[in-house]
Amino acid sequence: MIQIGPHVRGLIFDCDGTLADSMPLHMEAWEKAFVDSGEPYRPDFLDPLRGMHEEEIVALYNQRYQRNLDPRAVVDRKHAHFKKSVHLIEPVEPVVEVVNRFRDELPMAVVSGGRRETVTLTLEGLGIVGFFSVVLTADDPIPPKPAPDLFLEAARRIKVAPELCHVFEDGDMGLEAARRAGMTATDVRGFT
Repeated sequence: MIQIGPHVRGLIFDCDGTLADSMPLHMEAWEKAFVDSGEPYRPDFLDPLRGMHEEEIVALYNQRYQRNLDPRAVVDRKHAHFKKSVHLIEPVEPVVEVVNRFRDELPMAVVSGGRRETVTLTLEGLGIVGFFSVVLTADDPIPPKPAPDLFLEAARRIKVAPELCHVFEDGDMGLEAARRAGMTATDVRGFT
């Protein structure tokens, strides 16, 4: 059972790879989107960027590999592929147990680098969409992870001081954002 410190007054969760064991499906969708764009699939490039805004991932890809892909078009392709497999998403049970345990006790938020539509579909598929008073995504005009801004905005909206928030994340970018925000964090990669 995941323990939460007694000082914690608010919980913030990443979505993909944290609440939902959906990263394999996202990586498969990335593969298809890059191949559809005439590019090779590079999992070693993509994996460390978990939690980052998707269009920024494509921009970094362009920079690193001297390409000129349209970030929006690649991400649109990725989402089209992902939507076909959203019904296959399973929960990360220990993390969803935390949501269920504290849903009536602590305010909770979701902070994701994904698009709102995809995050909503994922939360609906897990049956937990209504448990969060705040959901922030790549569609919100807030600097993305690893900047702390999304986590700080989530804390502000759930009315909890950052140092009293606990974050659940599966990516280095998100863990760095939580650290920069002054929040405690649990790396959930051992649970998937």
